[in-house]
Amino acid sequence: MSLISVKNLSVAYGANTVLRNVDFQLDPGEIVTIVGPNGSGKTSLLRAIIGATKPAAGTVTLKPGLKIGYVPQRLHIDPTLPITVERFMRLTGKVTKADCQTALEAAGVPSLLKRQMSQLSGGQFQRVMLAHALINHPDVLLLDEATQGLDQPGSAAFYQQIESVRRDTGCAVLMISHELHVVMSASDRVICLNGHVCCEGAPEIVASAPEYRALFGTGTGGALALYRHDHDHNHDHDHPQSHEAAE
Repeated sequence: MSLISVKNLSVAYGANTVLRNVDFQLDPGEIVTIVGPNGSGKTSLLRAIIGATKPAAGTVTLKPGLKIGYVPQRLHIDPTLPITVERFMRLTGKVTKADCQTALEAAGVPSLLKRQMSQLSGGQFQRVMLAHALINHPDVLLLDEATQGLDQPGSAAFYQQIESVRRDTGCAVLMISHELHVVMSASDRVICLNGHVCCEGAPEIVASAPEYRALFGTGTGGALALYRHDHDHNHDHDHPQSHEAAE
């Protein structure tokens, strides 16, 4: 059974229809990325899935008992607020220090437990947000532009961590991103959205689809191939750049 099933979904804000007749499903263990230009309805789809936006038409069906971990695009924490990573993570409810430590290890930042949230770099902050999403052992991770503001090595390292999480926990991942060159190589399936589903499939298929190229141009295919090579190289040779980005 699919974890998430979207049928004939339309979303409207007043007279403005932002999504029309979207069909989508997420199966156990897969990484699916949604790409599309600004205003294409990507975040609206995520909001409909988590129940924050009511569909104008169609249905969203979640597998019974489905646990979702959510990594937002950004979260502002007052820099003058003294709150440690551990305390921030324990705001979710009844979790132990050991739970926090395990989640931080899964997110690739095991040494941050006692650090102040205000002292974290952008990359560290996003890793803590990832750990926060992992703490209750979700079946699905939802990421809304989770690497916004990170540089390319930082983004690449973050997405490699997502692949590690999927490998180690078996959770499915649904993410929105504008970083085509990085995300496409980390995905099993890509959905190109522009108010409706323009095209979907394996990354290589979508990158060569006329609908995709009409939106994003033809340069991405070369970047995708280049990143795939570097991505494999990182795995084979433990490229130091990925460790720097994680810090």
